[in-house]
Amino acid sequence: MRKLALMVLGSAALIARADDGFVLNDAKGDHLDVLCGGKIIARYMYAHDVTTPAKRLETYKPFLHVFDPTGTAPITKGPGGDFTHHRGIFIGFMKITVNGQSYDRWHMKGGDQIHQSFSGEKSGKDGASFVSHVNWMDAGDKPIIEEKRTLSFLPPPAPAYAMIDMVSNLKAVAGETKLDGDPEHAGLQYRPANEVDRKKTMYFFPVENPNPHKDKDYPWFGETYEIKGKRYSVVFLNHPSNPTNAAISAYRDYGRFGVFPKAVIPAGGTQTIRARFLICEGEMPSAEIAQKAWNEYAGENRPTPKMTSRPAEYGKSPDEKSKAAAKKPAAEPKKP
Repeated sequence: MRKLALMVLGSAALIARADDGFVLNDAKGDHLDVLCGGKIIARYMYAHDVTTPAKRLETYKPFLHVFDPTGTAPITKGPGGDFTHHRGIFIGFMKITVNGQSYDRWHMKGGDQIHQSFSGEKSGKDGASFVSHVNWMDAGDKPIIEEKRTLSFLPPPAPAYAMIDMVSNLKAVAGETKLDGDPEHAGLQYRPANEVDRKKTMYFFPVENPNPHKDKDYPWFGETYEIKGKRYSVVFLNHPSNPTNAAISAYRDYGRFGVFPKAVIPAGGTQTIRARFLICEGEMPSAEIAQKAWNEYAGENRPTPKMTSRPAEYGKSPDEKSKAAAKKPAAEPKKP
């Protein structure tokens, strides 16, 4: 009886610690959950399985799922659906050039991003963080880039229910490395769940007359999207230490959006790309809230700008056009 009582007390203590702050829970070899108040706020997917082509397709890149406020289900996309390579919070580049050879580590053609190990795991009342060591491989399973991907989870400012930092430190281990592509297929980006209602996606910009197809280096920008009748908002805080002249992708109706910086990394050198995400239930926070969050993140004191909203574009992306062209039957030759 005394043993049972001790077991119950021990279980209660574990629950109390979980409710008291942030906790990391690693399902070895598959994913790592981040909990706050006993609820999952994010899930880092890091499995890599090449036993079958289908398994490889599911696990060829690590990414972060963001969960709803109840901790029940992700509000970001995983494998499958429209553009299987779009997954949660992720990073990649369609055109990486090393020693004259080009690599696509966005669509993951001919090589994977493979999680190697974790380090620096921390959790407590004030937040949680960990480092995922990820090798970006060539076709021969040799790394071209060694990445230290640091994900941090902090107490969020109202009305956000989660605040997530991602810092990607990319080391060129196979020679001088050029990171390139285009805003649709490169950079650090966020992808809502596949069930997103495309007609209700909206974007928000810190300028009066935004042109996200041409504008560069927004300090912050955001989107709202709807899944199964529930609305969520995400503010993307772009760190000022990122490479400048970076294009912004914030216009697709399926909600994939983020920043695309270009860079050339000398052999043995590193390039760091970082962003902070404010995750909210409901409508987009005010410009005052977004600017204050960016000022604190960037260590600056810029005034609050006018925030402008734009509906998403419903035109097809280059990926969709390519898919449609592949399915379209060839035209019959004209009769003489």
